[in-house]
Amino acid sequence: MSELRHDWRREEIEALLDLPLNDLLYRAHGVHRRHHDPHLIQTSSLLSIKTGACPEDCGYCPQSAHHHTELARERLLPLDEVVAEARAARERGATRFCMGAAWRNPTDTNLERILPMIEAVKDLGMETCVTLGMLTADQARRLRAAGLDYYNHNLDTSPEFYGRVITTRTYQDRLETLEHVRAAGLKVCTGGILGMGESRRDRAGLLQQLANLPRHPESVPINNLVQVEGTPLHGTEPLDPFEFVRTVAAARIVMPASWVRLSAGRHDMSDELQALCFFAGANSIFYGEKLLTTPNAPADRDRALLERLGLRTTAGPGEEEAVRRRA
Repeated sequence: MSELRHDWRREEIEALLDLPLNDLLYRAHGVHRRHHDPHLIQTSSLLSIKTGACPEDCGYCPQSAHHHTELARERLLPLDEVVAEARAARERGATRFCMGAAWRNPTDTNLERILPMIEAVKDLGMETCVTLGMLTADQARRLRAAGLDYYNHNLDTSPEFYGRVITTRTYQDRLETLEHVRAAGLKVCTGGILGMGESRRDRAGLLQQLANLPRHPESVPINNLVQVEGTPLHGTEPLDPFEFVRTVAAARIVMPASWVRLSAGRHDMSDELQALCFFAGANSIFYGEKLLTTPNAPADRDRALLERLGLRTTAGPGEEEAVRRRA
């Protein structure tokens, strides 16, 4: 693991993003092979367990109460419905079940209703992940005690661009939640959104923040903006697909051992673009036809694509650990 660093300068990451694409892909794929099975794709499924009426003003999000979208507000789902969805996701091949609630931060009463969901999904033999907004240190510890594996809390973009997207929560708020999550012994899932009008330097800044955390996130979701009518970012010029691939490749280089997940926006990606991302080091996808409130690639399309590429979603006994030991 000699490539693990936590002292990346933004100029270094910009230099990676500026490389000729073939050189960048060659370097990223070499790093990927040293740290992972290059034919293995981890699959997660994501369910919105409480939808809409979020007090935050994130410019990309249809769940914000500040934006005029057609999304209906829904209460927290009952436990049996969540378990049924998790069981169905497991049958479709997902190995991790992620649950998201549109809150600024959960109250302790909210949390009491989430804990049994985590325990029930764990009983199905799946990894668990939740995204509930900001957490206190005590809440993070309670989630860990319930058996939670991962907590998702995205940084979204660079510190400099952040204020153009969100004003109701600071960048430092997000970093503090990640500190609480890590201190509680939970695995960290944090990444960002591309295509919000940010510059390449902003994308380098996001990767710098992620890679220079005291420990690299175990999971790094990279989202391509899904534009929803009624949100402030609707109408933003779409990101060049090759720029998306470049960012995935740079993420793999600066965070060699992390799972890098193709997340929102995959519904509109071509098979060829996804294949390039897998070669560049992406080795995780959200599996299922809906991500919180936006569409995802159909499961049958995913199965067909992975088969065409010779990729699989399960590892042999100790296979991934063996790759890590060789690194």
